[in-house]
Amino acid sequence: MRRDRIVPLIIAVALFMENIDSTVIATSLPAIAADLGTNPLALKLAVTSYLLSLAIFIPASGWTADRFGARTVFRAAIAVFVLGSIACAASTSLTEFVFARILQGMGGAMMTPVGRMVLVRSISRRELVSAMAWVTTPALIGPVIGPPLGGFITTYASWHWIFLINVPIGIIGIVLATRYIEDVRAEKNERFDFVGMIYAGLGIAGLAFGLSVLGLNFLPWPVVASLIIGGAIFTMAYLVHAKHTPHPVLDLTLFQLPTFRSSVLGGFIFRIGVGALPFLLPLMLQLGFGKTPFESGMITFASAAGAMGMKVAAATVLKRFGFRTILIFNGVVSAAFLATCALFSATTPALVMGGVLLIGGFFRSLQFTAINTIAYAEVEQSRVSRATSLISVGQQLSLSAGVALGALAVDMTALYRGHGTLMAEDFHVAFLIVSAISALCIFVFVRLSPDAGAELAGRLPLEPRPARDA
Repeated sequence: MRRDRIVPLIIAVALFMENIDSTVIATSLPAIAADLGTNPLALKLAVTSYLLSLAIFIPASGWTADRFGARTVFRAAIAVFVLGSIACAASTSLTEFVFARILQGMGGAMMTPVGRMVLVRSISRRELVSAMAWVTTPALIGPVIGPPLGGFITTYASWHWIFLINVPIGIIGIVLATRYIEDVRAEKNERFDFVGMIYAGLGIAGLAFGLSVLGLNFLPWPVVASLIIGGAIFTMAYLVHAKHTPHPVLDLTLFQLPTFRSSVLGGFIFRIGVGALPFLLPLMLQLGFGKTPFESGMITFASAAGAMGMKVAAATVLKRFGFRTILIFNGVVSAAFLATCALFSATTPALVMGGVLLIGGFFRSLQFTAINTIAYAEVEQSRVSRATSLISVGQQLSLSAGVALGALAVDMTALYRGHGTLMAEDFHVAFLIVSAISALCIFVFVRLSPDAGAELAGRLPLEPRPARDA
């Protein structure tokens, strides 16, 4: 098989393993808690510890790959993730389980950005759109099929297999990475920005974790506020620190590149809405419409099917219309399909809901592919690793913000209506709010040049217009 096809597949499988594992335990918490002899609410620590570990170690991924080699770090990340999975399955107490999830998060923090960096460095620029479509898909379908898959495994097998299934997948990934992925590394070693790592890690962790639990009534509000404020303070400390450091752990000068800036900022806004979808939709279907977890999972899976269908058409569509046109038009269409979820009711046929989610999943996946690809349009090869780390940080924060905003909108609506039990109509307003925010991304993308990313899309740059005669 050609390298430009097998490399994206290897990375996509690894990222799928990481993405699905972050959500698959949601429906299995009661069973895990019963086996460990603890309260299901206390087991939420396992979810949050994974997210914290992920956020803290992402900033170090770029330097680590440059220093030790992309293939070496990618294989090590998979190995650490698999070891963490085995430790999760072997846990006999809450403490052991939490530490095992932290170990998993360390591996996941390296897998995602380093895998994307390997892709950009291994694939020709003309093939990057098609390759990125493969890598984008796991991020879309993982959160959608994770909960129903976890419920299925827990019901018909054992919760231990949620983690043990990662072992053969990880071993295959390591073998294939050894054979097909080049061990690219930086030509010269730079000193690691340890102080910046501390500032950035604590800042990202505080913001990501604080935003994730905001509105979920998981922690007392003073604790949540302290996390967010503390995260903001450390983030500001990092911004000051980065200005006086020759090689900061997160290279903020990348924002001087128009395409990179538009990708990260526009993508952040767009992901706020999309990040809320896997959280809001299952809750509305189950709490609002009375669907079973399995019925809810089957309906939401349509969104994953739409995402899979997009990967075939992404390169052709972007070549035909260009990045700027697609990012603007498709941003509006994607937001509109997200808003359509507000029209669902208990009497809406499952086939109709599935159809809307199927088409919406196609457009959302196309938008993600365009956003993730154009980020590298102007990035030099020597800065790809730093760019990937910064992109991953933005994605982590935006998805956390999406969940927080969705949860807060539902809570505020229920409070306004004056009933304690969540009802279907409480979710309708939330869908409208997050979709409206996602649509705002077009005001970032409209500033792009018409020929932005022309080389990546397989288009020739537009010829400069001749000056008019005076």
